[in-house]
Amino acid sequence: MLTNPIKNRQPSIRNRLLIAAAVWLLAITLSAGYLVPSFIKTYLIEQEKSQLYLYMDQITAQVDIDKHGQLFVDGRLSNPRFNFPYSGLYWSLKLNKQVLRSRSLWDTTIKGNDKKGFEGPNNQSLIVVKRKFSLPDSDYPIELSVAVNQDKLLKTLQQLTHGLWVILTIMAIGILALTTLQVSWSLWPLRKLRKNLIEVREGHSTELTGLYPVEIQPVIDDLNALLFHYQELLLRARNHSGNLSHALKTPIAILNNEVSLLDPTTQAKLAPALQQLQQHIDYHLGRARMAGAMNILATKTALSHRIDAISLAMDKVYAHRGVVLVNELDSDVVIAVEKSDLDEMIGNLIENSYKWANSLIRVYQEPIVDGHIALIIEDDGPGIATEKCKQVLKRGVRLDENTPGTGLGLNIVNELAHSYRGDLVLTRSTLGGLKAMLYLPIPRN
Repeated sequence: MLTNPIKNRQPSIRNRLLIAAAVWLLAITLSAGYLVPSFIKTYLIEQEKSQLYLYMDQITAQVDIDKHGQLFVDGRLSNPRFNFPYSGLYWSLKLNKQVLRSRSLWDTTIKGNDKKGFEGPNNQSLIVVKRKFSLPDSDYPIELSVAVNQDKLLKTLQQLTHGLWVILTIMAIGILALTTLQVSWSLWPLRKLRKNLIEVREGHSTELTGLYPVEIQPVIDDLNALLFHYQELLLRARNHSGNLSHALKTPIAILNNEVSLLDPTTQAKLAPALQQLQQHIDYHLGRARMAGAMNILATKTALSHRIDAISLAMDKVYAHRGVVLVNELDSDVVIAVEKSDLDEMIGNLIENSYKWANSLIRVYQEPIVDGHIALIIEDDGPGIATEKCKQVLKRGVRLDENTPGTGLGLNIVNELAHSYRGDLVLTRSTLGGLKAMLYLPIPRN
C-alpha cells in the first residue's frame, strides 16, 4: 500500500515555539499569581507581629501585682485603640485563674489556638503573639497575649491579589503577542524559502534567489548546487537519448531492409521481433526525453478527460467485444502527473480491462488521503488470483501466453507510479474481475 511521510506530519516550528512559550508563560503567571500574594501576606503578618511585640514590651513593662496579689497595668498605653471596645487591637493577661484584659475586648476574650487560628469580638480574625514572664511577687508565670484584627489586612491582600492577577494577565498576553511577532519575523526566511521552492517547482525559476540569514544560507547554497546538478543530469539524459536514437536508427533500418529481402517464411519470423524492438526503443527514448522537461515538477493533468479520450480509442479497437466503460470520476479532478505518463499508466490498465472484461469496466475515485488520490479501475472479467497479484507487476511476467503482449504493461505502470511517489495495488474486484488501485499525487497548493 501507499506510504507517505505526510501521514505522520508533525506540528509546525511556529506552533511548537508558540505552544512552548504559552506553556512557559502560563507556568510563570500561575506561579507568580500564587507565590507573590503568599510572600506579601507573610511579610504583612510579620510587620503586624513586629508592632504587636512593641506593644507587648510596653505592656510587660507596666504590668505589676498589688499587695492583694491582683494584676494591674500601671499607666496608659501608647495606642488609644486599646481603650475603645472592639477596636481591633487587644491585649489579655492571665495569672493562674486571674484574667486581666484590655477595655477594647469589653466582655469577650481571645479564643482559639495556633493551629486553628484565633478569633476575637464579632468573629474577628486575629493575629496573636504571646509571651510568658514572671514577676518577683508571683509564684506563677504571667501569660500575655496581644492581638490585632487581620480582616483589613486580608481585604487589602485580596485587592492586591486581584490587581496582581490583572497585571500578570495583561503582561502574559503582551509577552505572548510579542513572542508571536518575534517567531513570525524569525521564520520569515523559511516562508520566503518555501515561496522560492514553489517557483522552482512550477518551473518559473531554476534556482533559489534572495538573501537569507547566515544560518540558512549554507542550506540555500547546497540546494542550488543540487538543483544545478539535477538539471545538468536531465540535460545530459536528454542529449544521450537523442544520440542513442540516431545511433540505433541506422542499424534497425538496415536490419529491416535485409529482412525484406528474405523469403516470406523467414520474414514472418523476424519482422515481429524487429517491430517489437523498435517499439521498445521508441518508448524508452521517449521516457528519457520526457525526463528532461524543465517544468516536470509543475505538471497538471485532468484525469477524467484522459479517461474519456483513452476509452474512446479503446472502444474502436475492441468494438467486437462489446465492453462498456463507465467513467464515474469528477470532471474537476486534477493530478500532478505528466499527460503522456498518465496516458501510459491508465492506457495499460484500461486496455488490460478491455482485453479481459466480459461486459463492464468501472472507473471511479476514492477520497484524497495524504496528498494522493486513488484511481480505481475494475472489470467483471476472470481476474487474477490473489497470490499472483504481486507477481504480475514484475518485468516480463505474463500469466497467459496465448494473449498478445510483452508482459511489460503492468510493470511499466508500477514503475511510473513509483516515480511519482505513488503506488499500484491489484486485488479482486467486487465485479468478479481485476481491481487496479492506482495512487497518484494531486498538485500541491
